[in-house]
Amino acid sequence: MSAVSRRAALGVIGLGAAALTGCQAQSEAAGPPPVRRAVRTGDNPVVRENKLAGKADWKVGIDGIRAVDDLNGQIHGYTSATSVSPGETIDFHVSVRPAGTFNVALYRIGHYAGAGARRVAVSPRLEGKPRPTPEAKGHARVIACDWPVSWSFEIPKDWVSGLFLAVFTTADGHRSYAPFVVRDVQRTSDILMVAPFTTYQAYNLWPRDGRTGRNLYRGHLPTGGLGANPERSYEVSFDRPYSHDGLPMVFDMDMSFTRWAEEAGYDVTYATSVDLHEGRIDPSRHRAIVFPGHDEYWSKEMRDHAEAAVKAGTHLAFLGANNIYFNIRLEPSARDKASRVVACYKEEPDPKPGAGGPTIRWRHLDKDHRRAEQGLLGVQYNGMLKDPVPLVVKESGHWLWAGTGVRDGDEIPDLVAIEADGFDRKMPKPRDVEQTLLSHSPYPDSMGRGTKIQNTSLCVDRRGTMVFAAGTFNWPIALSAEGRVDQRIRTATSNLFDRMLQSRA
Repeated sequence: MSAVSRRAALGVIGLGAAALTGCQAQSEAAGPPPVRRAVRTGDNPVVRENKLAGKADWKVGIDGIRAVDDLNGQIHGYTSATSVSPGETIDFHVSVRPAGTFNVALYRIGHYAGAGARRVAVSPRLEGKPRPTPEAKGHARVIACDWPVSWSFEIPKDWVSGLFLAVFTTADGHRSYAPFVVRDVQRTSDILMVAPFTTYQAYNLWPRDGRTGRNLYRGHLPTGGLGANPERSYEVSFDRPYSHDGLPMVFDMDMSFTRWAEEAGYDVTYATSVDLHEGRIDPSRHRAIVFPGHDEYWSKEMRDHAEAAVKAGTHLAFLGANNIYFNIRLEPSARDKASRVVACYKEEPDPKPGAGGPTIRWRHLDKDHRRAEQGLLGVQYNGMLKDPVPLVVKESGHWLWAGTGVRDGDEIPDLVAIEADGFDRKMPKPRDVEQTLLSHSPYPDSMGRGTKIQNTSLCVDRRGTMVFAAGTFNWPIALSAEGRVDQRIRTATSNLFDRMLQSRA
């Protein structure tokens, strides 16, 4: 994929049959599914949390608050971890230019009667100073900060698991952000949301200052401006701010799902892709695990744990597209803190592949493509779009579309966007499941590869365990993003999760 084309997009073959037999084979010896407690939609900690008063004062533009930029670096910060549990401490590392006072406010993202977030903590007034911008180091061109801790905060024991923002604001009104998750691995919930922090970091081009910043796609040229693959990093560090205002690329996909799910009253807890990698997630505690955002960069451990969840009877829902595309390795930082560096060499020789194999595309890990993402998802990435196109409904009699009023061939405007997935006849097919393709949406590939077909897919194994793949970036956006909501997608997604929660699998 071209990062240039992907950035431009941001500012294979369809099947005629109604269903396929043939996601990942499940063991017939797995035994009966576990008996689980009644679902808690409408009566759970998330519902009680969202009855508290929220506020939109975290946004840039309110009360004269101004955005930052990478060139001037008025205020930027990063967190010591992608997720923390109640009772643990999270550190914030902040640079302020020029030196001056600032504070850190913490907001939990949710519905909150439409406010979208609630401020849950704020630091005292802190003294800040400029911190050095590191150069890329070594063959891997890693950019990693070693800034001192500006503020530490212990997560209260009574905080509800969620998606959070650290909001950094200077005394003169400049503001940036850093996301993190408060997890609660001890609590059983109906749905676990996994935020794609490994993919956030893969696209992070901080600092985009005209000379320094690099990500896994691009890097700055010595003469200025951005180059492509020859200038990119092969490894990227979590020990640095996110570029621009500090919100990762397409973070709105995850925010939109979070607000919709909490408005709907689902019993949700939260984790990150690093938690999935490190094995903190016990699938038996959740009926469904949802990956709502763009989740492209997966380690072997991430995939192994996701496949184990399906085998344990836990449903999976992928609401974006181009998921599980690159195999990665998570490595320790220079200070030996685990899982702080994402390694992905792609076309370059990987100097230390390890148990997960070389860090290339999953579909190219073996000559028979046995590890292609389609083997788990039912579909896989097949192209990019310059402009959105409609999602064309297929199998309108299926329960997913119940109550939406759609018929076969109906078009849901602008739903297929940025990147798309489709079923590929040439790749290994899902086995031992019933697969239904719920859309058949033609689109012109922006890379000049002709017309492609987007498919939304649902795979159901013999025990009823489901793997859903929306196959487009705009599915989660249609759930609650301002001015982008589509009631048909809200209803279809409710049908999906309600069916997953009712299932004994």
